[in-house]
Amino acid sequence: MCDTLPKTIGIDISKATLDAHAYPVGSNQQFANTARGHKALITWLGQWSVECVAYEATGAYHRELEQALADLPCVKLNPARARRFAQAAGTLAKTDPDRCSDAGPHG
Repeated sequence: MCDTLPKTIGIDISKATLDAHAYPVGSNQQFANTARGHKALITWLGQWSVECVAYEATGAYHRELEQALADLPCVKLNPARARRFAQAAGTLAKTDPDRCSDAGPHG
């Protein structure tokens, strides 16, 4: 893959961590969901031309990250709509590694 292509970044947010994936290069990185982790994430994103950062609203867990990413083009996804889309597409709605092995088609 060409590293000069614009990147879309997906971030899975939990209380403790941020799991980021850069598409189309396929680069993954995990960061702490702290101010220091947010800075490290922004530094990691700096290696590409980021076209969009997508993340789900996760109660209070996404709010500080949202503020840290204020200068980037972000899309906040509605978790219920993301789940319904995954179900309509016939894919797992949960992609967490510890949940994929025993999750059926309905998460």
